[in-house]
Amino acid sequence: MNILVTGANGQLGNEMRVLSSLHPNNTYYFTDYAELDICDADAVRDFIREQRIDVIVNCAAYTAVDKAEDEPEFAEKLNAVAPGYLAEAAQACRAALIHISTDYVFDGTAHLPYVESTPTCPNSVYGQTKWRGEQAVSRCKRSVVIRTAWLYSTFGTNFVKTMIRLGHERTSLGVVFDQIGTPTYARDLATAIYEIIRQGVKEEPTVYHFSNEGVCSWYDFTLAIHRLASITTCDVRPLHTHEYPAKAARPAYSVLDKTHIKAALGIRIPHWEESLEACIKLLSE
Repeated sequence: MNILVTGANGQLGNEMRVLSSLHPNNTYYFTDYAELDICDADAVRDFIREQRIDVIVNCAAYTAVDKAEDEPEFAEKLNAVAPGYLAEAAQACRAALIHISTDYVFDGTAHLPYVESTPTCPNSVYGQTKWRGEQAVSRCKRSVVIRTAWLYSTFGTNFVKTMIRLGHERTSLGVVFDQIGTPTYARDLATAIYEIIRQGVKEEPTVYHFSNEGVCSWYDFTLAIHRLASITTCDVRPLHTHEYPAKAARPAYSVLDKTHIKAALGIRIPHWEESLEACIKLLSE
């Protein structure tokens, strides 16, 4: 198959690139803005047609949650309009589209894990634009939306790498303890995406939830990061959300139920601590 991965310089895009060596029978096009501007409808249509793309994996997104409050037009263009261009081009060429979305499409006020059919209610510009992106993707019949959360990897800037850096730089650190969710190792998500591609995308729009297993707060996550990274000189203190003000609202609870994707693909998803340990081992090397 000919596979297009957009946003290829991001965390998930880089993991897709790393794992592509395990699937050498495919031809890959790893693109970022310099190679393909997905906000250009004509460029998207021409690229997908000319390269005879069979599967598009859209890893591109505007993910600066607070900054989106000040740049709603840019966030809308990348998170909502561009996925629509990809969906229309895919539909025209009978290609499949796998699109990455977020837990921010929910308002974060639940107390039980979110299933795919839970009514959405985004309460930030980022969440609203990602929700409209999901709707745009449904224009392609062979489409899959994967909602994920708390993404990290060995690539780019992310919470894990930041906490390791701060743990070495500081003697104390305050981290929010009243926001609950599940970390997601981007390599595990990339593995699931390749399994979706292998099994084939159905002729109806589908939504899956994917994160690692288990539940924790950002505070718990940080303690585990420091323990696995052998950081012992930084005192990590729990903070309330109101003690760490942010421009965009954060979900207090964003645990995703993975029952659907596990049953559909027949996969096992690792616990978040297991995957965190694997990631930190790679970082240490």
